[in-house]
Formats: sequence, structure tokens, C-alpha cells
Amino acid sequence: MVEDGRVDGYTSATYGDAFADVYDDWYGDLADRDATISTVAALTPAGGRVLELGVGTGRLAVPLATALRANDATVTGIDTSAAMLERLRRRDVDRVVDARHADMVDGLPEGPFDVVLAAYNTLFNVLDPDGQLRCLAGVAARLTATGVLLVEAFVPDDDAPAVDHVSVRSMRTDEVVLSVSRATPDQRVEGQYISISEGGGVRLRPWAIRWSTPAQLDDMARRGGLVPAGRWASFRGAPFTQRSTRHVSAYVTPGQHEEASGWVRNVLG
Repeated sequence: MVEDGRVDGYTSATYGDAFADVYDDWYGDLADRDATISTVAALTPAGGRVLELGVGTGRLAVPLATALRANDATVTGIDTSAAMLERLRRRDVDRVVDARHADMVDGLPEGPFDVVLAAYNTLFNVLDPDGQLRCLAGVAARLTATGVLLVEAFVPDDDAPAVDHVSVRSMRTDEVVLSVSRATPDQRVEGQYISISEGGGVRLRPWAIRWSTPAQLDDMARRGGLVPAGRWASFRGAPFTQRSTRHVSAYVTPGQHEEASGWVRNVLG
């Protein structure tokens, strides 16, 4: 599956299609869901609109949209994986999320939006810096004057050597799941989860990301028409320091920078 440091045949829908059936079991408790939802809800005005990039199974979007209904606000979610969106529709029994099969680089829905959320490394699923820049520029064109983009991501160790890695994710009497990954000098990490089970044989779940440092994200945001409005270590407003391993970064449009930035800081602290 890996040729010359690249997962052969990988597309923007590959990750979602490969992980949709296990995503909620494996990653249902990923990050701080309650804090993410409460922060986005606090930033959304009455009658406002939220857009979640890479909405997946609706882990965040469905409870967020449910919470926002009392405020007449709405949530739109986009994803390139039809398998992920099918899982979302099963979860969304009240049809509170406007779920769309679309790409976050070239298929963003028409705005304007008051909050755009790229949760838990979602932006890194875009595998080249030009694509990440186009995504940010597309978001900038769709924000309201006081709207905000929230990007949650890990803080990469850009001094770490590019190495291959193999480990055991889980092991039972009837199944073992191996994790195989490869880091490359061009800021990409690619890999496979390999499930070997007594009843199901071998199942491959490929994934790939292209990481950016917080400074690189700030630079891309500026080139895309956004300006930084604050950075925290979590959606609970923990201060971001040199030792932080994750960050939540807020970006706004230049025209209403002071007003929008003040509103974000008031919510996140």
C-alpha cells in the first residue's frame, strides 16, 4: 500500500470510508466534546449559522445543532465520505444537521457563516499546503463580518526525525489491530491500521495527514484573508504555552478584527 513514501490510491474520501464503521467506537471520546460544543454555541448569535468541516459521523454537529435549535441557529456539516455521512444520518434522527457531501477545499457551501469549525486535526486532512491555504481562503470569503474560524490541532514536533513506526493498538483473543505509520520530511504522516481477526480476515484502514505548525497556520491564514484572534490549549480556555501539545486557534476577518477578537476572547478567556 505504500510506494515511495505515499499511500497509493489515497483520496480525500479514503479516511472516512475506511473508518466510518469504527469511528464512534474508537474515537467517540476524542478531545473534549462538551467544551467544544459549549464554546461554539456561545460564539453563535441568535439565528446564526455554523459550518463544520469534516463533519464525519456527527459526533459534534448533532448535539451542537440540537443545542442551538432554541436559539434559531443552524449547523451545516460537510464531508467527502459518503460512509461517514450515512453514519451521521443514522445518528441525526431529528434531522437537525444540514449534512452535505462536499470537499472543504473546493466545495464549501455558500455563506455567510458566523462560526466555522475545523475540529481535531481536520484541516490536516488536506494533504498539501496549497490546499490548506485554499480552504482557509474559502472560509474567509464565507464568514460574516464578525465571524470566526476555530481550528483545533496538535502541535507538531517539527524537530522529530522522519521514521517508520509499528505498534499494537489493541489485542483480543480473536483480533489484533496493528498501527503502521511513516513520517516524511515534507510534513506528512501516513499509515494503516491493520485489523486481523478470526472471523473477518484482514482489514486495512489507511490514513494520512499533512501537519502545519501554529506559526505556519497563522501565515496561511493571513495569506488567505484572515487574522489571528487568539490561541488556547483547549476549548476550555487553558492558556497556550510552549509546552502545550494541542491548540485551539481562532481567526477572523480584518475588517472587524477588534470586535470579533474581543468576542472570542470573552468566550474562551
